[in-house]
Amino acid sequence: MELFRTTNIDWLGKKWYFLGFSLIFSVAGILSMAFWHHIPMGVDFKGGTHIRVAFTSTPNEDHIRSAMDQAGVRGFTIQRVSEAAGQSGNEVIFALPESTATDQAHDQGRAAVESALTTNYHDSGFAVQQIDIVGPTAGKQLTHQAWLATIYSLIGMLIYLWFRFELIYGVAAVVAVFHDTLITVGAFSLTNQEITLTVIAAILTLIGYSMNDTIVVFDRIRENLAANRRESLSDVVNRSINQTLSRTVISSGLTFLTVLSLYLFGGEVLHGFSFALVVGILIGTYSSIAVAAPMLVAYQDWRASRGKQASLPAAKR
Repeated sequence: MELFRTTNIDWLGKKWYFLGFSLIFSVAGILSMAFWHHIPMGVDFKGGTHIRVAFTSTPNEDHIRSAMDQAGVRGFTIQRVSEAAGQSGNEVIFALPESTATDQAHDQGRAAVESALTTNYHDSGFAVQQIDIVGPTAGKQLTHQAWLATIYSLIGMLIYLWFRFELIYGVAAVVAVFHDTLITVGAFSLTNQEITLTVIAAILTLIGYSMNDTIVVFDRIRENLAANRRESLSDVVNRSINQTLSRTVISSGLTFLTVLSLYLFGGEVLHGFSFALVVGILIGTYSSIAVAAPMLVAYQDWRASRGKQASLPAAKR
């Protein structure tokens, strides 16, 4: 199946628009991570206690805060669970801060929350559905492992592309994937959504997805370079992107519809995971066209400006 057969879009001619788009979202995410919401890490990483409570009627957040203050619970945050398929929207997540003490401190915090709810909501009714407790040591270890998993995946992909293509292909692909990851994490910071272990799994998934899409474009560029040795690199890159555009739209479009359905109807548990994939697939598809491929031309032009020989085969100035 092929949607576009005679596409002739000058993608490289729009490189400054692409650069502006990437800069806007990248800088906005960096500013949010540095000064506004920072990186909102979930209980999996920063440690603490999450208590998920379901009420029989719609709870009043101000009344809940007042009840917690009277019970001596300090430094907590509450988050309403959005109404989704199969849920009433009457659920609240209590997040108690990390404690440097033993598990006894976590038990005391949980007991204080349950006592305050029992005192103030014994008539209306409530039920504790889930309790997650992560100590500070485990949180730091999970954070360290998450960073290592991301870095090792990028290094492994760089080495594979260096061996399979050339070094510049690997560098361009890794830069594009880093661009995708930065914007995705920035989106979580801008929307102040917590990053959990499932979100890290989604980020690693989109790294592989974006890399696969980039390799398809690179493979077509290499084939066209070998078949058209006297054609300029810019023309080859433009034609290669246009030739793979149909495949990109079909595969990315179907995947996007799937993860969008998860985001809209999957419930609160899959909300962070699906949000990361929704943003990541859009940005990953965009970067394969607007970031990775133009980097090959930019690198070639940079070498030409310094009087060096073309590094990519069959590419003339």
